[in-house]
Amino acid sequence: MQSGYTCHSCLKSLIRTPGAKSFARHVRTKPVYTSTSKRPYTQINGKTRAIATQQRRTAATAESLNHRLTRNAPGDLKTTAPLGVDEAIKSSERVLLQPSNLFHSFSNSPAPAIRKRAAFMKSHAYCPHPDHIQTRIVTSPHDPEARKTTKSIHPPAHVNFECPDCGLPVYCSERHWMDDYEHHAEICDTLRQANEDDHDLHSGRFFPEFEYPGPQIEEILPNMTNWDTYLYTREYNAINEDRSMRQATRLLTYPMTIASVIHELSPYNIRSGGRLTTEGLKSLSALRYSLHPPRSGSGLGIEGLRPTPPAVRIFILGARAESSLPRPVWVQLEYLFHRCPLHLIFIGPESMTNRDDEFPLPERTATNPFGGIVEDRISNYMKITTFVEYYHTMHKANYFQPFDPYFDCFVLFHPGLGHPASAHEWEETLPQLLETKVPIISTGYTDWDMQRDKKWVEEKMAGEVDFLMEAGENRFRSLRWDLNDLDPGDISCGNWGVWAFRGKRYETTMRDGVISV
Repeated sequence: MQSGYTCHSCLKSLIRTPGAKSFARHVRTKPVYTSTSKRPYTQINGKTRAIATQQRRTAATAESLNHRLTRNAPGDLKTTAPLGVDEAIKSSERVLLQPSNLFHSFSNSPAPAIRKRAAFMKSHAYCPHPDHIQTRIVTSPHDPEARKTTKSIHPPAHVNFECPDCGLPVYCSERHWMDDYEHHAEICDTLRQANEDDHDLHSGRFFPEFEYPGPQIEEILPNMTNWDTYLYTREYNAINEDRSMRQATRLLTYPMTIASVIHELSPYNIRSGGRLTTEGLKSLSALRYSLHPPRSGSGLGIEGLRPTPPAVRIFILGARAESSLPRPVWVQLEYLFHRCPLHLIFIGPESMTNRDDEFPLPERTATNPFGGIVEDRISNYMKITTFVEYYHTMHKANYFQPFDPYFDCFVLFHPGLGHPASAHEWEETLPQLLETKVPIISTGYTDWDMQRDKKWVEEKMAGEVDFLMEAGENRFRSLRWDLNDLDPGDISCGNWGVWAFRGKRYETTMRDGVISV
């Protein structure tokens, strides 16, 4: 994704909507464009032509800048009158916020989108002070609501006071903030970091961390030990700032979490502390055999014709924010698997979130019964299909059968399998996933969230599940902390943990001439 300006798709994927747990929708920031560089001319005869060419380029640049700034400016920043050449170039070079001036309270933010978030928080989030009555059922001991007891006497109150240290509305009043400051101080620094990261996305600066490298030759192997070694061996632009690193990993965590598990150079293994189980090695070895095929001697001529294996299908169930990621981000997954076509299949009722430009959805016909949106020109070896439907409905229709452990894999990003609000949606789907006998990779926002999902699977499918990878911290988790606008004290990290499982496989053996299972 080489470009001369910041990619709007990456920015839209990172900027979030009030109240949404996933990425935001259509909050646009003003991009930074640079004027066309002047070319030095030494020929006297071509001087007039060079000046005319430069004038045409400058006029075209101003016209393009005027169109883009008018179309993409958020709300009250839109210009209504055409800009001249000098004004357009000056606007293109203007930066809303400097790196040393990123901290602002949400209510007084120079970015209109953040001020809207502040208003949303103040009208929906509740004060976490233990004097207030609980507003919801506690689902985790880490939930701020768990501090509230039956002895609380004050009615619930919305947050209204903004902490001067982190700039977020966190308590209903200054008195409650001062009284509970010792508890708030545990997360205050992290909240301030999230505040500055959000303002950074609206700063209007150039984002070199959103420029991704192209394919490498197969002989250059990526080092997937951690983020630093991967970015270095894949020849990304150098990222020297912690904030830029957090912004970059927030997007790349999705393809890299998948790659870190299924790649032959995966950092997870069966050695002590490697977290991979014996059953996991069996399942992933079959998948890796297809992902890393041996050289077959194929060529362009008749003598080089060889049978082509089918694409490896990666089913991403319950897709939300990940389905709206810029496609160059997902292409980074393809570059890690040479000579192997990949087919990403996003399935879920929210799989079209933040993709308003692609509406209306295709009509459901006999040849496309579930209205799939097919993107088959992303690259030579990657295809993406999106279905706005529940997986169990498609499974009953035998739409994807048969499944093959050598060519199929399921991925669940933050599924909430054990969460009281979403567990009922997975009760019908889970047995169907296990009967396919293919690997299922799942992630979680926190260790508690991940362990709760694992416990739910064990209770619902006792004796019918094999664990492929132990639950633990994801080496390619997002380094950026995200805010929950419905509860500013609830901070989470995208894909913090990862684990894997599949349906139990029974081996048939011969014993004394009798088949036993």
